Parts: sequence; structure tokens; C-alpha cells
Amino acid sequence: MILRLMLLMVSFFEAPLLHAKDWEQRGSSNFIVYYRSPQVPEDFVQTVVDQAEDDLKRVSDNIGITRYQRWGWDKRASIFIYRDQEDYVKNGGQAQWSHGAALLAFKAISTYPSASGFFDTILPHELGHIVLHEYLGPTVYVPLWFDEGVAMYQEKAKQWGAHQVVKKALENGEFIPLTQLMDMRLYKNSKPESVRLFYAEAASAVNFMVTQLGESNFYRFCNELKNRTRFEDALAKIYIRLSNAKDLNKAWVRFLEDQ
Repeated sequence: MILRLMLLMVSFFEAPLLHAKDWEQRGSSNFIVYYRSPQVPEDFVQTVVDQAEDDLKRVSDNIGITRYQRWGWDKRASIFIYRDQEDYVKNGGQAQWSHGAALLAFKAISTYPSASGFFDTILPHELGHIVLHEYLGPTVYVPLWFDEGVAMYQEKAKQWGAHQVVKKALENGEFIPLTQLMDMRLYKNSKPESVRLFYAEAASAVNFMVTQLGESNFYRFCNELKNRTRFEDALAKIYIRLSNAKDLNKAWVRFLEDQ
């Protein structure tokens, strides 16, 4: 999960980055894994290294970066593994509801070993954030819902249950339209139910874009964003019948209602 309190996050995340020498570390071609020893098992660390390398190529392919490029020794991503949730929240400065976090400015991920679904969800999710923004470039802005939706699409389960959550929200009058979701942010004190609905909608909307509007169109859309085309202008250019977020919302809701 990316928290958009950037200044606050920098102060939280600088601590392990500046004192990385105080952590044990293990490296690979594209990653440096820092971990608390002896609380974090060595075999877990090695599995993280191996899985991260595998996920990097898969996530790159999912976003449409067909030519896989390594990050290089001096540009490797960092993964910080705290000893447990308490350590992660207290010393990593993360929200109680968070199990993993990515800080794009440092190309870094933080988590802890007992985080639920680490290899199936958290690691590919946070890599999704990093790979997307490495591809788009540091100055390209995308709405948080799209950012999170792309990251959730990398999870091995692909969050198929998200459609059902959103359908229930539609029925209960709790649905947040994309026109509102475009400006929505998450904070450390955000209510858990709001966080869950936000992520469900983000996952459902991006899943809809990829699976129902076409993978090739999605790749072209991401390329337009990379070329600094505004988000809604890119929608209008790639998706002929969708001129803005309101049109995308209508098409998405129609799809959900037909399911």
C-alpha cells in the first residue's frame, strides 16, 4: 500500500535507509534485502530474494514492459523486513492496517515475516507500485486508485473477489464513483472499512480495464501516461467511447450490474 503522506513517510523511512549498516543484508541482481537478525529466519530471507527476482519479470510483463531490463547493481531496489508487526508499525512508522509499504522515492519496500499472504499478495503488490513508477517516470502523476489497482492486479489471486465487494457497495448505496475516487487519499487514521472499500474498488476498476477493455489497450494507455498525457486525456485517446472518468465509471458499473 502506498500512503500519500510523502513528507511524513520520508521521515519514517529514512531511519532504516540511513542505518542500513545496522541490518543484516543479502543481495541479488536487482534487490538488496535488509533484515532483522536473528528474528527473521535466513531461509525466509533467501526465499524473499528468489521470489522478488521472479516477480520482477512477471510484474513488468503484466504492465506491458515487454523488454525486461535489469535495474543494475547501483540501482537495486531495497526490501526491509522488520522482525514482526509491532516492529514494523513502531519503528517503520506504518499504519496498524498496513502489512507492507512501498516508498517510491527510495525504491524501497518494508514488511515483516508474518504478514498475511506475503509471497502471494504483499511482495508482488509493492513491486507493482515500484515497477509502474519506474516505467512512468518520477514526474508522472496517476490517481491513487489507479496506482493501487495496478499493484493489486499483480497479486497472484488477482483480487477477483473485489467485484463482489463493489457490487454489494452498489446495492447498499456505499459505492464511491470514480469521479470521487480520483481525489481520494488514505491516511494512517483512515477507517478500516473505508480502506477496504477503496482497495476493492481500485482492484475491480483496473481488473475491468485490463480484462474487459483489452490488455493491449491497457498497455497503450500506460504508455500514454509515460509520455506525460493527462490521465483523462489518455482515457479519451485510447478508449474511444470513454472521454473521462465519468464515462469509465458508467462502463464499469454496467459490467458489474451484468455479473
